[in-house]
Amino acid sequence: MSEMIKASKTLSKLDGRTQYLTPIFGSVASDSAMPSAHINEFPVEPRVADEMIREYLSIEGNATQNSATFCQTYMEPTAAKLMADNLEKNAIDKDEYPMTADLENRCVSMIGDLWHADSAEQPMGTSTVGSSEACMLGGLGMLFRWKEQCAARGIDYHTRRPNLVISSGYQVCWEKFCRYWDVEMRTVPLDREHLSLNIDAAMSLIDEDTIGVVAILGITYTGRYDDVAALDARLAEYNDAHPQAMVRIHVDAASGGMFAPFIDPDLAWDFRLPNVWSISASGHKYGLVYPGVGWVVWRGKRALPEKLIFWVSYLGGKEATMAINFSRSASQIVGQYYMLMRNGREGYREIHQRTLDVARYLAQEIGAMGEFELLEAASELPIVCWTLHACEGRSWTLYDLADRLRMQGWLVPAYPMPANLENLDVQRLVIRQDFSMPLAIALAKDMRKQIDILNGSAPADAGKGFDHSGR
Repeated sequence: MSEMIKASKTLSKLDGRTQYLTPIFGSVASDSAMPSAHINEFPVEPRVADEMIREYLSIEGNATQNSATFCQTYMEPTAAKLMADNLEKNAIDKDEYPMTADLENRCVSMIGDLWHADSAEQPMGTSTVGSSEACMLGGLGMLFRWKEQCAARGIDYHTRRPNLVISSGYQVCWEKFCRYWDVEMRTVPLDREHLSLNIDAAMSLIDEDTIGVVAILGITYTGRYDDVAALDARLAEYNDAHPQAMVRIHVDAASGGMFAPFIDPDLAWDFRLPNVWSISASGHKYGLVYPGVGWVVWRGKRALPEKLIFWVSYLGGKEATMAINFSRSASQIVGQYYMLMRNGREGYREIHQRTLDVARYLAQEIGAMGEFELLEAASELPIVCWTLHACEGRSWTLYDLADRLRMQGWLVPAYPMPANLENLDVQRLVIRQDFSMPLAIALAKDMRKQIDILNGSAPADAGKGFDHSGR
């Protein structure tokens, strides 16, 4: 025993040698401020740094209760480990990591097949950092084709201003695209009768400088699908009358592109329609991968201008690349391939159908509360959107309800609709695979409770008293 005490005293005198023996919350580092504006002068023991960061992040809430995001908040532990094991691989180094490049090509082929791409047309595609980059690439494809059409007609496109037609329910990446590449954004306003693209209004905005029309398969505000088939039919008539200035469709299927093929396979929105020339989607939404992956596919070589394609060395040959971003981890590509292989068509269908069932249950419950007008009841995507019924005596808003739900851990956002409907405030639920029916029942119960409190029929602290009797 005396030898152990002597050894312990000797060890304690050796500066820095006891760092792995000291309890985390007894360490000097755990009592220090986390670095902010300046990097810390000395290193911090890994377990202490890990615990401090985890503790800091722990107060931001439970991701499963975040119904504001479309992004996946759950993957099977096996998938998460597989992705972690491939974090160090750089997806852009196709010659160094040829098997990863092969998995990416397989994903492009399988996703293109889900979207009914015709192999005879030689479809092309790539992975991206989310659907925003995929939209950028789809937009660039439209812009470069418009330039080619101008050149074929003997028109100097430098003297013209290209334009893009899209509903006002667009995601902000399209506004970025138009600003970055000096394209006029012609927006089709939403209204109470048209909570998705108004086809007549869209057609009225098209002219010979229109690079394309964006159809949205899952508008961010409400989850509604644009009627891509109706738009295709109208554009077919337009293109017959304007063969030298044809206008094609890019489908922004960020949410619906990995949902509709499994739940509504007969819905014509994809490459079955002749004027759909490119489609983008998020792998990290209903593709069921953690955030960081998207996909874009062009229906064939004629749809993707050669100037957008760069060729890199790959297995002694050349591989086409057209992504905007360069160095990034291959882990999300591996994760997407795992999900496609793991689930198959039937697995995706089962997951999405159960998610849809949960969303429709919540729509029914919310509709029965008597306070709301449902604008979307998970008719297509697992999204529920509502606004308040007019009521003279009501003193609270959806923002008040959102705040009270946040106090219970639920993030159910309230926000105004876009231009032309900006005076309409709505609230929205996005249901994902890890939002189970028991959670939905708990959320509906909490919503009723908070509405009762807001209406003054229940005390604000009901059921929240602290019990000192516990031991």
